[in-house]
Amino acid sequence: MSELGLDFALGEMADTIRDTTRRFAADRIAPLAARIDAEDWFPTELWPEMGALGLHGITVAEEDGGLGLGYLEHVVAQEEVARASASIGLSYGAHSNLCVNQIRRWASPEQKAKYLPKLISGEHVGSLAMSEAGAGSDVVGMKMRAEKKGDRYILNGTKFWITNAAYADTLVVYAKTGEGSRGITTFIIEKDMPGFSIGQKIDKMGMRGSPTAELVFNDCEVPESQVMGPENGGVGVLMSGLDYERTVLAGIQLGIMQACLDVVIPYVRERKQFGTPIGSFQLIQAKVADMYVALNSARAYVYAVARACDAGKTTRFDAAGAILLASENAVKTSLEAIQALGGAGYTKDWPVERYARDAKLLDIGAGTNEIRRMLIGRELIGA
Repeated sequence: MSELGLDFALGEMADTIRDTTRRFAADRIAPLAARIDAEDWFPTELWPEMGALGLHGITVAEEDGGLGLGYLEHVVAQEEVARASASIGLSYGAHSNLCVNQIRRWASPEQKAKYLPKLISGEHVGSLAMSEAGAGSDVVGMKMRAEKKGDRYILNGTKFWITNAAYADTLVVYAKTGEGSRGITTFIIEKDMPGFSIGQKIDKMGMRGSPTAELVFNDCEVPESQVMGPENGGVGVLMSGLDYERTVLAGIQLGIMQACLDVVIPYVRERKQFGTPIGSFQLIQAKVADMYVALNSARAYVYAVARACDAGKTTRFDAAGAILLASENAVKTSLEAIQALGGAGYTKDWPVERYARDAKLLDIGAGTNEIRRMLIGRELIGA
C-alpha cells in the first residue's frame, strides 16, 4: 500500500535504500515474523545478509567500511525493516545505531579498525548497555562501577533491559568511575571477557524475538584500551547519542503504522457485511483516513528531524518530539487496525494484535513519553 500517497522527496539515495530494504524485508524478514514472535526467536542468520546490503553501516564513513550516508537514510531503512518485523527492527536499531553509530562517533581509530568491520558485515552482533534495574529514566543514577587498577578496570554490577544482550559480541557499556554525573566512563566490552556473563532473560509482552536480558559483571577485568571517549566523559557520550537514538528508533513506529495499513486496506476492501464491502462504510473510511494521517504526520516530523541531525541542527526537544508523536500514533493506529478487523483482529490469525503489542514498547523504551514531555516542556520554557 505504501506506494500510494505523498512523496516526501527524501532524495535518490534514501529512495534506493528504501527500495533495497523493502525488497529484502519482504523476501527474508516478513515470512519469519510470526514465528519470531511466537517462539521469541532471534534469527541470527539475517545479520550477515543485512550486512551484505550495507544496512549495518549506513552512517559509518566509507573509509571505515560503511556507506557514508546519514540519519535520514538510516530512518528509512529502520522503517522498512520494522514494517516486516518490529522485533527485528528493534534489534537492528540497537545494533546499527546504539552500538555501531556510537563506536563510529566516539571510538579511537584503533577501536574502529578492531570492531567496526565485523559489526558492519553482520558477523558480529552489537548492543548498548545504559539502563539498570534501578536506573532507567534516571540513567545517570547507575550503580555499576569500574575501579581503576593499574592498566585495567574492574567492573562490578548489572545492567538490565539490554536489547541483543544474549547474542551480542560487542557491547558499549557505561559504568561509574567517579562520583556524580561527571564520573561515568564508556567501555567497549567483548562477550568473552572473564567476569562478564548474561543473567536473567526477559520475557516481554511485545517485541518478542528481539532478545532482552540482564548483563552481569563480576570482577570483570577490562584493559584501559577498551575505554571509549574520555575517562569520566561517559555522560557526554551517552547524552550525545540519545537524539540520534530517538530519531532512528522512531522509524520502527513508522514501519508498524505502515504494516497496519498494509493489512487493513485489503481487508476492508474484501470483507463483506450486509452484502457490501465494509470499506464502503463511512466509519471504516474514517478509521483508514485517521491511520493514514497519523502515519504521514509522524513521517513528516521524523524525516525533518533526521534531516536536521544530518545538518547538525537538531534540537534535543525535537528528537524527543518526533519519537513521542510516532510512538503514540503507532499505538493508536495499531488499536484502530484491530478494531477495523473486528473479531479477526483480536486473533493470532492476523498480525495486527502483534503490531499493537510491539508498538507499545516505544511509549516506554528509549525514554518514556512522560520523560519526553518533561524534556520538551523544560527546554521550551527554559526552566
